[in-house]
Amino acid sequence: MNTPYKMSPCKICGKRRAKRHCPGVQGEICPVCCGTERENTVDCPLECEYLREARAHERPVAIAEEDLPNKDIRLTEDFVRKQERVVTWLAHALARAMEARRCVDSDAREGLEALIKTYRTLESGLIYETHPQNPYAAQIQDDLKTAIEELRKTLTESAGMQVLRDADVLGALVFLQRLELQHNNGRRRGRAFFDFLRTYFPSRERPAVVAL
Repeated sequence: MNTPYKMSPCKICGKRRAKRHCPGVQGEICPVCCGTERENTVDCPLECEYLREARAHERPVAIAEEDLPNKDIRLTEDFVRKQERVVTWLAHALARAMEARRCVDSDAREGLEALIKTYRTLESGLIYETHPQNPYAAQIQDDLKTAIEELRKTLTESAGMQVLRDADVLGALVFLQRLELQHNNGRRRGRAFFDFLRTYFPSRERPAVVAL
């Protein structure tokens, strides 16, 4: 039995036959436009069955060590293991910020980069805050700063002393930056990294904090 949109033209190109429903444009489109415009010109809901199918075939991008940003910051397995709580806390904060404002992965990249630059100035004894012009990235940066201060306060109150070092925060931010680079699919409106965050850090609630 033919579907009602079998003979209708694609809502995007207007030329080829529409064969699938696109919740991003609220209409029927052709498979070609689905593949080329997905997360480029179309804001695709993460629950779209065709996006989910495409996501299953995406592979993390291999990045050569010499191409890594902030490559002078060494992130060993031991560091990531010891700072797992910090990474988890910031990953949740980043996912919440992206979800609240429907940010795309490039917004997260800019926000992380700006905050990393700010923390790098602390190493020289200066305090110079880099603020992105992109309002979405700027809000992500502000949300992460708030999350860091909340974590710092919580850990200090539980331990009775300052226990969260700026160097550890910087390392955790660089770790998230590299995850974004690895999982960004290169599409202008792509949210593959956000999809990764909500998959591996699924709880909507803040993670419990235990003194480091």
